[in-house]
Amino acid sequence: MPETDPWEYSLYIPNDLRAVTVSRRTLRLVLTMHGLIRLVDVAELLATELITNAVRHTKGPAALRIRWSPPGTLRIGAWDADPEPPEPPAAFGRVEELEEGLALVRACADVWGWHPLARHGNRGKYVWCELASA
Repeated sequence: MPETDPWEYSLYIPNDLRAVTVSRRTLRLVLTMHGLIRLVDVAELLATELITNAVRHTKGPAALRIRWSPPGTLRIGAWDADPEPPEPPAAFGRVEELEEGLALVRACADVWGWHPLARHGNRGKYVWCELASA
């Protein structure tokens, strides 16, 4: 049974494609331990796309953020050090076009978005998506 209290995890990762697997496995463990196993498959897919984009298209470190907000919203996000906006997903078309990237995130998540970040002289962006547990 999912918890009724909110929680949040952050996993800081290097700019290394191996970090995508570490992020995905960490997400699976966190969701399993919090009783959200029914969200694991889609959440893993979404986190993989977000973190892959962060690692592949930037030069600096990145982070995976996972937040649960009762009564049933899971937010998955990727921070990276590049302040440039992500490439917008293409319009829905053929199924083959949904194989990766933000088009896949848009197709599988309930909602997604991004916003620029600036803190202590550091700049970057946060790309996120949400899944409802109901």
